Order: sequence, then structure tokens, then C-alpha cells
Amino acid sequence: MALDPRRVAILGVGKIGESLLAGLLSAGWRAPGEIVASGRREERIAEIAERYGVATTLSNAEAVAGAALVVIAVKPQDFEVLLGEIGGLLDPGQTVLSVAAAIPTATIEQLIAPDVPVVRAMPNAPATVHEGIAGLCAGAHAGDEHLAIAEDVLSHLGAVVRVSEPAMDAVTAVSGSGPAYFALLAEAMVEAGILLGLSREISTQLVVQTMLGTAKLLRDEHIHPVELREAVTSPGGTTIRAIRELENAGVRAAFLNAIEAAMERSRELAAGAP
Repeated sequence: MALDPRRVAILGVGKIGESLLAGLLSAGWRAPGEIVASGRREERIAEIAERYGVATTLSNAEAVAGAALVVIAVKPQDFEVLLGEIGGLLDPGQTVLSVAAAIPTATIEQLIAPDVPVVRAMPNAPATVHEGIAGLCAGAHAGDEHLAIAEDVLSHLGAVVRVSEPAMDAVTAVSGSGPAYFALLAEAMVEAGILLGLSREISTQLVVQTMLGTAKLLRDEHIHPVELREAVTSPGGTTIRAIRELENAGVRAAFLNAIEAAMERSRELAAGAP
């Protein structure tokens, strides 16, 4: 099979798949004519074709033909069927990048042609607004050059960190599930604002902007969370009173336990548990 080094196949155009497509095009990393996207529904791929000007197809086999990079962005439950369609068509000159949650590289490698390099990634929900972060690991046949390609692709959705595959369950627990933890915290803070007499609209705006600003302070100013907390906490003031209540309620321990539980569940899913 003759490979086009610039051709990218994106299999699955749900939220992450479409975000990746949009990121690659908006950054100019690829032109519309260099990307093909596949999906299961005619109306969905027609919508993608019209919105982005890329080639689309219902055939995964057609999509991977000639593509140097094959991105698998389908749901985990659709994974085995997909690899049954394309696994034997892949060759070692192609790089497979999987963003399907909890699917180990070894599982992928068993279902595709021998020696094909596989890179596994765990992006998170903020990738859809290009502010995500993805953990990245290499399979048995993937080297630094394959990781670099995947890193280049995923950098258009946010930040990227390289880890060993055993650490991917921790990445899933911390950043993959992380947006839900922040959403739960935001929900509680919004409700507290309403309890204190603020309108839902004002309370939501206060909470969301405070979360966004705090995240940017931590990231852009390279401030340690402890430093920021101490800077906001005056002796005998309002913040220390609130922090005391949170500590008395065991919030810190609850987060430790919750994230550890998420990691254990990720391990179970990777092992094939229902």
C-alpha cells in the first residue's frame, strides 16, 4: 500500500474526533484535502464534510487506505468491531493513535497486523475547547518518532504528557475523570451562592470565572497550589474559616480516596471487566 505521509484518517467523529479535526485544520497543520473522516451515520459525516471540507466515508477500510496516521476515536464498545474491519489492512508504515478510553496497546496489537506501531492517548473533555491535556504512551512497536507524531497531533487540543503505560490508569483518574470533579465542586459552590442570596446566573458566573482564573494563575504564573491558597488566606479571615470547615469535613481525604477508586476502576476496565 502506497502511503501519503501527510494523509490522516480520523475514525469516529464524535466530540473528541471532531475537536481533533477542527484543531488540525485551524492550526494549519493539515489542509482539508489531507484528512479523511469516517463515521457510522450518513447525516453525521455529511455535516462534517460540509463544516470542514474534508473527505468523509462510512467505510473505515476506505478511510485508512494510504493514511500514514490512523486516529481511532470511537467509543470503547465499538472498538473490537472497528479493528475487525481495519486490523488486517494496516501495515508497519502506518501509525495508529488510539484515544479510546481504557483500551491497552497490547489489546489493539492483538487485533491488527503484526509490527504496526500503536500509541495510546487519554485526552479529556476540555479538548473540545482546545484546553485539554492528554497522557500518551507507546505500544510495543512504537518508538520516539511515533510518539512525536502523536504528540504533535494532540498538541492541537491542549497539552500533552508522556507516561509509561502502567501510569495511564492514574492519568485517567486524575485528568480523564478530572473535569467531573471540578464540575461537582462548581455545582456545590453555585448552590452555596444561591443559598446566600445570589441569583443562579450571578452565582454561576462568579464560580466559573473564579475557577478559570485560578487555573490560569496556577498554570501561567507557575504558582504552587499551596502558595496560592496561602496568599488568599489571611489570618483570622473568611477564607481560613472556610478551609477549616472543608478540612473538618474530610474533603482532602475524600479526593484522595475518590481518585484512587477511579484508578482502580480504570484498571478493571483495561483488564476487560464489565
